[in-house]
Amino acid sequence: MKRLATAMLAGAVLFSTASTQAETLVIAGRDGSYGEALKLAVEMYEAKNPGLETERLELPGGGLLEKVTIAMREKAGAYDVIMLDDPWAVEFMANGWLADLDKLGGGVDEDFVKPARDVSRYPVGSGPFYAVPFVGNVELFAYRKDLFEKHGLERPQSWTDVLEAARTINKAEDGVSGAVFRGKKANPIVTGFLPILWAHGARVVGTDGKAHLDSDAALEALELFLALRDYAPKGIETYNSTEVRDALMQGTTAMTIELWPSWAPSLDDPAKSKVPGKIEIMAAPGQVQGPAPMLGSWLLAVPAGAKNPERARDFIDFLTSPEMQKTLALEVGIPPTRASVYKDAEVIDRYRWYPAQVEALQNAQPRPRITQWSRVEAILGDYLQLALIGEMTPEDALEEANGKIARALTR
Repeated sequence: MKRLATAMLAGAVLFSTASTQAETLVIAGRDGSYGEALKLAVEMYEAKNPGLETERLELPGGGLLEKVTIAMREKAGAYDVIMLDDPWAVEFMANGWLADLDKLGGGVDEDFVKPARDVSRYPVGSGPFYAVPFVGNVELFAYRKDLFEKHGLERPQSWTDVLEAARTINKAEDGVSGAVFRGKKANPIVTGFLPILWAHGARVVGTDGKAHLDSDAALEALELFLALRDYAPKGIETYNSTEVRDALMQGTTAMTIELWPSWAPSLDDPAKSKVPGKIEIMAAPGQVQGPAPMLGSWLLAVPAGAKNPERARDFIDFLTSPEMQKTLALEVGIPPTRASVYKDAEVIDRYRWYPAQVEALQNAQPRPRITQWSRVEAILGDYLQLALIGEMTPEDALEEANGKIARALTR
């Protein structure tokens, strides 16, 4: 009888332990400032949800993509929330790797800036929501307003204006290049070129899913891009983000065709910048059509095999709420995806360029919604640089790139 009572007591303890076992949420995200943002959000969410335990993976972009891709293919149920760069999301959505958020809690409300909202759906802009926009990254344009005023130049409205301003300032100012951009092959040079290409009305891949670089508009865009090389620093073909930011903050360039929100705060910091308050930030100029800056949004999604999908959706809603988006903007500098946060007086007081940033976001263009984009980007980047260094004519570079991209799209 005593043994039976002891066994019953042990069983009760085991039952009690199992029934009170903490709920767990597993998150796979980026490192750096994005990791800081997730850490802060997790701490605040845990405070609102006592007993919840979280496990958080912080990785650089390439490592994160590799980890979550393997987990999705193996249907391992390893993560409840994953962070995705918007070009990756196409493959994840197309393969059925993500949970339908419409079924998990009501889609994504219209306060989110439309281009970021659109890439959270599959098919883009029309299908169910498989993600929620988290980081409102968008490619911006910047120029030295003091030099523009000095030389009687107006704010550039077109890429032709940019070229003319670069020519004028490069000729008149010793030690100041007319423009700077990332000339390194692959992603860097492609990122700088796309807003120029799109503003000319051209596309790398059309809505029909075919290569479209064999057009007069694409050639005009590339010729303008290459003309900027004449007013750029020597060695521009090796420039990446560090060199572009240094040129801006050292005051050795009049314009950059590419600036990301995370770079902007340093421009007004006298401890880091030699030209504080002199850099004007704006949406990229237009040309044949209006501004077409590149969208660089990061998304949050729930894997289809997540073990705790309802809690994952609740956490995503918390993280992307207007209140949390404002907190992360002010505390960590994460660019919001909600239009309402860009109108907040406290936020605008901290970040003077936010009205221009939300304008850019509202006109932002996503990279082609194809699963082969990484391969297409690599091909285009190789040929753009060959044209940049003079190894190929613009016509030949586009013709060969178009042919290789066409073949890549069939695989």
